[in-house]
Amino acid sequence: MARSEPKLNRFLKMRPTATTSRPWASAALHTMQLSIIVPLFNEAAAATELCAHLAAWTRQGVDVILVDGGSDDGTAALLEGCGFRLVHSPRGRAVQMNAGAAAASGDVLLFLHADTRLPPKALESLEHLDWHAQAWGRFDVHIAGRPRMLKLVALLMNWRSRLTGIATGDQAIFMTRAAFDAAGGFPQQPLMEDVEMSRRLRQRARPICLTERVVTSGRRWEQRGTWRTIFLMWRLRWAYWRGVPASQLAKAYR
Repeated sequence: MARSEPKLNRFLKMRPTATTSRPWASAALHTMQLSIIVPLFNEAAAATELCAHLAAWTRQGVDVILVDGGSDDGTAALLEGCGFRLVHSPRGRAVQMNAGAAAASGDVLLFLHADTRLPPKALESLEHLDWHAQAWGRFDVHIAGRPRMLKLVALLMNWRSRLTGIATGDQAIFMTRAAFDAAGGFPQQPLMEDVEMSRRLRQRARPICLTERVVTSGRRWEQRGTWRTIFLMWRLRWAYWRGVPASQLAKAYR
């Protein structure tokens, strides 16, 4: 019996046409190419471990792009020494992610924080999604760290994301290039760029919420205090929804 064609190979090339209101309805079939985009700034201490993690994905044919925002601790030289493609950009996570997307070759873009690690079967999970032109989503998250409270923080993050349709950068947001372009890329703001991008993407489709967990560092909770960080993030998020400019919130965050 012939093996059925995987969903990945039925992913549709997403270009609007004048004959249909559904951009993917009459497009040609092709195989998805994934690009992982990692914005970086002064990550020399973690460069060796990051290189080892990303090398596993390049061996699977994934297009990996690192975007350095002007590091002054030798990050760029270390990563170039690992053989990865490095893009230089002005500092700023949104600016860097947009620069990486411009250099990427993939049909699907995954934006990964430098202190976040993908689950081993992430590529397989993405391959078996029911892709369409405006598809986007994120993974569940596990926060690594000593405070026991971090397990609850991660649980609430995952629950809130499913409820609201809003993802955070810690959850390794992914999207089709067509969805990225339709949203206009990440907004050029110093904070909440992931929230704003999610709002734009959600206008076209609900997010795919994968239960596989990425592992992200809990260092900001450990450094600032767990409860203090929880309170700060909820306060900033509430203020953002009320219309406080991201530039003003960034000052409070720092």
